[in-house]
Amino acid sequence: MTAETLRRLGRAVIDTEAAAVAALAGRIDERFVQACRHMLDCRGRVVVLGMGKSGHIGGKIAATLASTGTPAFFVHPGEASHGDLGMITGQDVVLALSNSGETPEILTILPLIKRLGVPLIALTGKPESTLGRAAEVTLDVSVAREACPLGLAPTASTTAALAMGDALAIALLEVRGFTEEDFALSHPGGSLGRRLLLRIDDLMHTGEGIPRVRLDTPLSEALHEMTRKGLGMTAVLDADERVTGIFTDGDLRRAVDRNLDLHDTRVEALMTPDPKTVQPGLLAAEALALMEKHKINALLITDAEGHLVGALGMHDLLRAGVV
Repeated sequence: MTAETLRRLGRAVIDTEAAAVAALAGRIDERFVQACRHMLDCRGRVVVLGMGKSGHIGGKIAATLASTGTPAFFVHPGEASHGDLGMITGQDVVLALSNSGETPEILTILPLIKRLGVPLIALTGKPESTLGRAAEVTLDVSVAREACPLGLAPTASTTAALAMGDALAIALLEVRGFTEEDFALSHPGGSLGRRLLLRIDDLMHTGEGIPRVRLDTPLSEALHEMTRKGLGMTAVLDADERVTGIFTDGDLRRAVDRNLDLHDTRVEALMTPDPKTVQPGLLAAEALALMEKHKINALLITDAEGHLVGALGMHDLLRAGVV
């Protein structure tokens, strides 16, 4: 078995599955629209059923629906006939996956689903199967052939079913006006949640932790303040505690290059006037975008009157996992 043979076999699988997914584009028709409408009108949950490999795909589809604004969960059909059918209510929609459309565990509970009067949507490779005929909406996810050379292991068929499930979920997401922040609310523990939900109020240095000096402060004292607070900069305030400038490591290097006397030169002479400031409540992700846009490593946070209330450095964003 040569390396080229292995590569050829791998490429053949990708080509087969890509063709199976491409064929679905022509099946995004009125039946797809009907399936979406049933889900949009659902006052309960979308209950996803599937056995074996279809069950694994069903679980992923349910998770994708749930995380994109369509409440959903997966029920194992075998368990459903032993009590779990009670998880389905008259306000739900059932989405059943079966490539053959003749999966015994699903057919066993079909009469009970019909008795509940809930909409049944089928994802099947055999639209004329028992499941396909029983469903209010049948979505054809048939494939020309499996990627498995024996034609036995579900490969292209499961990929096609997964792609159709994603198409349903994302179509519903768009129609519902689902936003990044909505997505983050269901993923608060991940990096996405940190990036989209965290606000600068949770990260900024406040009180004595804010580096600050007055306009007439000597550069030597400003350097001491920067070193003590560890943000690589210090805010420069006027007599009313309003931000009038910022003095950074870069400004200090320029002072050294010019051989200025650090004890006799005041910070006002080298500070950057009218620095970029923001007000509390800003998302940390927005603060990051602002810092990247203006190529700065720190932000000063002020109130509506320009009084200094906080300071935020790039390292604060790094530690919080926002970057």
